Amino acid sequence: MFIPRRGNFHIEWYPKIASTAIALWDLLYADGSGAVQPADATSGDHIGVCLKTIAATDSDYASNTLIPVLVPSDSRAEWEVDVDTGTALTTAMVGSRYDLIDANSLNVGGTSKKVVTITKFVSATKAWVKINAMIANADVATT
Repeated sequence: MFIPRRGNFHIEWYPKIASTAIALWDLLYADGSGAVQPADATSGDHIGVCLKTIAATDSDYASNTLIPVLVPSDSRAEWEVDVDTGTALTTAMVGSRYDLIDANSLNVGGTSKKVVTITKFVSATKAWVKINAMIANADVATT
């Protein structure tokens, strides 16, 4: 989960990818067809964080309906996120850039995409981050 912790944010509405579950607080990126989908280990140019759970039981699950997305309004935005892969988070990692595992967790053992920068040590399994690969900040290609 990418939980907003500091900075300014606003809500924008984007069409969701059809027939894909999305969890509340999942990081999203554009899928190239005009919809947003959950981030993964290879995603870049993220848009924001989903503010609505999308489940297979929803009546509009197979449609590209609009969903609310929390978008950072400036570069000061920081998010709290779980660290799930790699070594345990340490204070020495503050200021370093790492990869995602998926739409709601970090891989502090991965540095090929460098889509987040650690800004605060919370615990061995939680960090505050800035998302480098936001569509308004930097071009980090989805591969």
